[in-house]
Amino acid sequence: FYAYEGLALLLEALPGLLKQTPDVRVLLVGGGPQEQALQAQTQALEMADKVVFTGRVPHAEVNRYYDLIDVLVYPRLSMRLTELVTPLKPLEAMAQGRLFIASDVGGHHELIRNGGTGILFRAGDTGDLTAKTLELLAHPERWPALKANGRRFVEKERTWQNSVGRYQAIYEELVND
Repeated sequence: FYAYEGLALLLEALPGLLKQTPDVRVLLVGGGPQEQALQAQTQALEMADKVVFTGRVPHAEVNRYYDLIDVLVYPRLSMRLTELVTPLKPLEAMAQGRLFIASDVGGHHELIRNGGTGILFRAGDTGDLTAKTLELLAHPERWPALKANGRRFVEKERTWQNSVGRYQAIYEELVND
């Protein structure tokens, strides 16, 4: 786990989420430099029974963990990296038909049509993350459309053929100059 991923913000939001939806759990799959700090934060919040840390898992097992979740929350913080780089995790989640809530950093705007393929909240804003998550959880009738739209987006817009196709003309122009 890395600081720019904003997972500490998700843990900060957890007490507010639990007040309205006591059955919420957080599943953190992976590891990294922030893992101990996140575990300490979980202990300090007295939420150890609400948060599961899996440690690193082989990529071949990732789909199994997507099967365990209803919503992928990706609370990346606003910084140069997250404003410019589009992450792959949201695409994996949408391809798996999972609901997706993310901060409104630049890299997420390429993937999410707010209210269409997922839900955006203000980056770094625990209150907005909590409110948007609770709103989504309170309206399960919206879930099928969000899931279908996210999956359709990945299938139509984010295939390797489409991704490569966007760069082909640029590379051809550079080679021919």
